[in-house]
Amino acid sequence: MTRISNDPADFADEALAGFCDVHAGLVRQVPGGAVRRRRPAQPKVAVLVGGGSGHYPAFAGLTGAGFADGAVVGNIFTSPSAQQACTVARAAESGAGVVFTYGNYAGDVMNFGLASERLAAEGIRAENVLVTDDVASAPPAEAERRRGIAGDFVVFKAMGAAAEAGLGLDEVVRIGRKANERTRTLGTAFSGCTFPGADAPLFSLPEGHMGLGLGIHGEPGLRDVPLPSAAELGRALVEGVLAEAPADVSEVAISGGGGARIAVILNGLGSTKHEELFVLWGTVAPLLREAGYEIVAPEVGELVTSLDMAGVSLTLTWLDEELEELWLAPAETPAFRRGSVAATSAVESAHDDGGPAAAAEAPPSSEASREYAAAVVAALDAASSRLAELEADLGAMDAVAGDGDHGRGMVRGAGAAVAAAREALQAGRGAGSVLAAAGDAWADRAGGTSGVLWGAGLRAWGESTGDLDAPRAGGVASGISAFAARIAALGGAQPGDKTLVDALVPFEEELRGAVVRGESLAEAWDGACRAAESAAAATAGLRPLKGRARPLAEKSVGTPDPGATSLAAVFAALGPAIVSATPQEVSA
Repeated sequence: MTRISNDPADFADEALAGFCDVHAGLVRQVPGGAVRRRRPAQPKVAVLVGGGSGHYPAFAGLTGAGFADGAVVGNIFTSPSAQQACTVARAAESGAGVVFTYGNYAGDVMNFGLASERLAAEGIRAENVLVTDDVASAPPAEAERRRGIAGDFVVFKAMGAAAEAGLGLDEVVRIGRKANERTRTLGTAFSGCTFPGADAPLFSLPEGHMGLGLGIHGEPGLRDVPLPSAAELGRALVEGVLAEAPADVSEVAISGGGGARIAVILNGLGSTKHEELFVLWGTVAPLLREAGYEIVAPEVGELVTSLDMAGVSLTLTWLDEELEELWLAPAETPAFRRGSVAATSAVESAHDDGGPAAAAEAPPSSEASREYAAAVVAALDAASSRLAELEADLGAMDAVAGDGDHGRGMVRGAGAAVAAAREALQAGRGAGSVLAAAGDAWADRAGGTSGVLWGAGLRAWGESTGDLDAPRAGGVASGISAFAARIAALGGAQPGDKTLVDALVPFEEELRGAVVRGESLAEAWDGACRAAESAAAATAGLRPLKGRARPLAEKSVGTPDPGATSLAAVFAALGPAIVSATPQEVSA
């Protein structure tokens, strides 16, 4: 149980602020995360790690010499936004480019990818290295779809050491991808973790069982098995990871002989005591040595956690001379130190926030568009209230096969969207700019996959609407079509994948078709809502093909998709204000 908090919604922000105060000699806080207190006097590649909160010491705790130059920190188990990533990157960049490195989760991939595009447009070269070490989350033939869990640590360490040694961006990226290709992890959970303010864990296990193949965002294991002895658990972890050895070392026999060298991490997930890990190490280490491996600088402790989850994971990285040198290289961070970091030329980091230099000038807007913008704010406010009512239900749906954060993320995003939309309205912006401001704020505050999708969709709706007039029914339908097209292009999901697209496509198609047929916007919107609600309910029978729920597809069957459910609810709530503000005559 996570017991210490004020407002649970502020937990991640307050934890980051406290961390940066405690370790003020090494790090400083910027909007969206933390960067090194001192920056290099000469250009070097900035290695930026990131992801959701709840994994300490990953990610902010690994910021320091020989490791990360900065950490982009999202809400609990939620991807940081593209804006957060850009802000941290601007604060950490010193002239040699940046590389974002993170676990392979849809929200992280979208947000860091968008951030890289924005930075490139500003003249800052940005690359991405994804970690895919979790052998339980996809078969070897689909290794590119695997999640990143405790193997993050090894990949981050190799890249940080390479950048510290002065290697260029392309070389740092090559080393990161090489380390990832030679890293494997298998984990298990003994109990679920609990969000701050929640009265129950995200998932529970039958008495005397463990969840094999857990994720680090509170996702339950792939299957529940009886809790074994330490010796049995150690053997299961070792055999499971060795079975996935890279091809060039897979012929090392269990009877010994290859002499291969490996980095090993026995990682606690948050509530597993060091003494327990040491007991488990008493089985793991001999088995690895019997298999012919030499263990190099092992780490046993909590390095990539999951709030208060009780569990353990085993990570192996098959080393070569290059990776071993980087694994052993000195590092000094708040949470991890190795050797003695040589003094380097560095200067006190400038206390800017890494934000853009100046706000864009407001585009011209008509009185009709500003009046319509007021209805947009009212519609968003209604949607925000509806999501607050559904927060617990959406979280429960998401926890069946995901991390349980969907309700909280949607509430945070919608609340930020309302505030930004109201501010834009008061500044005299038209309807299109108000929708775009709402989208940007939604993505920035919510983070995660749903955050970036809703943010991009609302911005596309705003771009379609514009600021020069109030849209008629055809314009509203075009705006929703732009919303749907942007989400489809960004997320890549198709109907049947068990995502919000399963409700969005029927809504958009029914609305557009009804308007073309000459129905009033009220009739068209009502029919589209019915189609979306029906499609969202029907997702209960689907197996997820995208997102964090995909590895737990069977557990998801029988539960509607939370993203589709929330989308249907949001559009139903938006309807009254949008319909009442739209001129009644239909425009094709």
